[in-house]
Amino acid sequence: MRWNPPGALTSAFLAALALASPAAVQAQGGPNLTSTTVVQGREFVWDMAFLPDGTMFFTEKCRGLSVRLPSGSTNALLGIGGSQGYADTAADLFCDGQAGLSGVAIDPNFAQNRFIYIYSASRMTAPGTNRVLRLTVNADLTRVSNRTDIVTDIAYKPRPSNHPFGDSGAHNGGRLRFGPSDGFLYVTTGDTHNGPGPQSPTVIAGKVLRIDRDGRAAPGNNAPAGFDARVLTYGHRNPQGICFRPSDNRPFTAEHGPWHSDEVTALVAGGNGGWDPRPNVNGRGDCPDGYCGYMPNQMGATPPAERSAFMPMTDLRAYPNAMRPAWVNDGLSQGMSSCTFLNGAQWGAWNGRMAVTYLGIGIHGTPVGNRIDILDISADGQTSTRTSVPLPMPAGRFRSAVQGPDGHLYLGTDTGEIFRLSPN
Repeated sequence: MRWNPPGALTSAFLAALALASPAAVQAQGGPNLTSTTVVQGREFVWDMAFLPDGTMFFTEKCRGLSVRLPSGSTNALLGIGGSQGYADTAADLFCDGQAGLSGVAIDPNFAQNRFIYIYSASRMTAPGTNRVLRLTVNADLTRVSNRTDIVTDIAYKPRPSNHPFGDSGAHNGGRLRFGPSDGFLYVTTGDTHNGPGPQSPTVIAGKVLRIDRDGRAAPGNNAPAGFDARVLTYGHRNPQGICFRPSDNRPFTAEHGPWHSDEVTALVAGGNGGWDPRPNVNGRGDCPDGYCGYMPNQMGATPPAERSAFMPMTDLRAYPNAMRPAWVNDGLSQGMSSCTFLNGAQWGAWNGRMAVTYLGIGIHGTPVGNRIDILDISADGQTSTRTSVPLPMPAGRFRSAVQGPDGHLYLGTDTGEIFRLSPN
C-alpha cells in the first residue's frame, strides 16, 4: 500500500503553480529552504490532498472543496450552504466557530473508484453533527457526485452553551488521513467541550476512528469492551493532526492543549490518551457547564509557574497505562494544528522526522507559536528533540502541513494562502 512519489514534477507544472517570487532561508541543522506562494486570496485553508501528478484538492473551512490542476487552474467543486461559485452546494453543510468543512483525503484506489472524503459540520440532524462524506470525482475534475455519508454521528458543540470558554463549534477535530500500509481511513474528533465525551465508550468525541471506505470499523482497532468498534484510540482533547512515520507507518496525533502542553502522541490500538474533563471524578468537584478542561481556575489568568496545577492533558495518575506523549511543546499551549513526516533524501538530516505546525495562539503570556517545528522522535515514540524552523515567508496561522508528490512541504494557512516550502 506504500506509494513512493516521483522525485520531481515537470518544470511547467511548478511554474504554473507558483504565484510569487520565492524567499529563501538557511534552516539550522537541515536543508536550505525556499518558500513560494502557490495559492492566495482564499479563506481559512484547512487541508490539502494530492494526486500523484500534483493535482491538489483543498478545503476552505467556510467556503468549500476545490481542486487545483497541474496547469494552475482551479475548479470549485462543492460549496457549503450559502457559498457562491461552486459547481454544486450542500445546503446542510455549514461553518460555525472551529467547525466547518475541514479534512480531505483521497482514496488509495482513486484511479479505480474516483473517491475522495471530506469532514464537515452538518445540519442534517439537529442540533448538528460532524460527518465524513464520500464523494465521486468526475473524469475532468469539474464536479463531485454520489454523496455517501459514511460517518454521521461525530459530536458537534451546538448553541447555546454556558461554558466560559469557546463558542459553538469548539474542539471540533476534523483531520482525515489514509494509513499508508493498511489502507484504512483515520478520523480525528475533538471533545467539543463535552466532559464525558473523551472517556465515553459510545459518544464519538475525543476519539480517533479507523474505518473502511464504507464507514465500517476496521479490524484490529482493539477498542475496549463496550466501546464503539470504530474507535482506535480515545481520551483525546482536540487532535487536529494525524500522520504516519515512514519507517514503520505508525500513526501519531498532534493535539491542542488547554492552558498548557500541546502534545504529539504515538497511537496504540485501543489506547487511552488520558484526557478526562468530567466533573466529580478523579478527586475534582463540579465545573462550569459540566466541563473541567481548564481547571483549576477556569476564569483567571495563571502565571507560568503555576501551570503545573492544571488538569493534565495525559492524566497518568488516573490512567497509568495511558499513551505517553512524545512531545509536550515545552509545556505550552500554542494551537498545535497539523503534522506530516518528511520523507526523502532531499530533506537531509530531517528525512523521517515530523514537521508539526501551530496556529500561534498565545495564552496567559505564553509566546505566540505560529511556526513549524521539526521533531526527531525516538523509535519507541516516547521522547523527541525539537528543531524550530526559521521561516522564509511571513509567519502565519499554519493550519495544514502536507508533503506533496514533488517531495516539497505544502502549508495551508487561516489567512488563505498555500505555501510550498522546498529543500535545496
